[in-house]
Amino acid sequence: MRQLLLRGIALAALTTCIGTAALAKGPASPGVAPQYDTTHVYVESGKVDAFVKSFLATFGGESTKHVVATVTPTPSKTTSQLLLTPAGTVSLFGFQTPIPAPFGTERTGYLVKDIDKAVEKARKSGAEIVVATFPDPIGRDAVIRWPGGVNMQLYWHTTTPHYQPLKTIPDNRVYLSPDRANVFVKDFLAFSAGRIVSDERKANGLEIGRPKDHFRRIRLTSAFGNIEVLVTDGHLPYPYGHEMTGYEVADLKDTLTKAETSGATILVQPVTVEGRQSAMVEFPGGYIAEIHQPLGAGK
Repeated sequence: MRQLLLRGIALAALTTCIGTAALAKGPASPGVAPQYDTTHVYVESGKVDAFVKSFLATFGGESTKHVVATVTPTPSKTTSQLLLTPAGTVSLFGFQTPIPAPFGTERTGYLVKDIDKAVEKARKSGAEIVVATFPDPIGRDAVIRWPGGVNMQLYWHTTTPHYQPLKTIPDNRVYLSPDRANVFVKDFLAFSAGRIVSDERKANGLEIGRPKDHFRRIRLTSAFGNIEVLVTDGHLPYPYGHEMTGYEVADLKDTLTKAETSGATILVQPVTVEGRQSAMVEFPGGYIAEIHQPLGAGK
């Protein structure tokens, strides 16, 4: 009971800090649904097939057609495809030319209802527009940056996409310093019309590879899906901080077996922390992901 009370006090403190307006009912989110929000994965063109095989063998699902296209506002060429899995969606790029800056630094692609309104709302909410809106083969895009250096791509399709809802919603894992965490939370909630799920000031450091320490963890949710803000001093043992997404599965042991069998490497063996068991995995091509199972789930 005391722990629940302390968590409530911490959440109230953060609410006061960032302003109650961010948590109150307000304008509708510019987002659509979590299945349209993708992790951007860049791998060498020669490793695309190996990544696809391993990722789909691990999580299930299917790939869209493999195409070659220009997806940047300046000349470039890349293979492009979506990996649609029950645990989350990946936009996969295998560039055949040098990657124009700042592409490759954006961590996610978020589908929006109206690209112009979304970009303007992002700007008013505190983001900077690092790549102005530009056309791609199937719609329009822009890249924005939030306080703390969190880059995201916003996109809109000419023809409305229709994907199946996710079985589990992944966590966009964002590492921030104590100097920028509150500002990021305030600004992103203003943009997304989201809410704070929890604010744990003394989270177990085992979650970030530091079992003797604590850190702050803030969980957010919105129409864009989930964000887990990991507030640290930057003293992160490898591979923590390299992962962009955390995937929830029903059976972690079975999932890790599938991952290893299909060519992935287990970088951090499963650990149990605060209601979930998690591991860190590297897929062919270098993409690192956190994978977790809620306690009580599985076979």
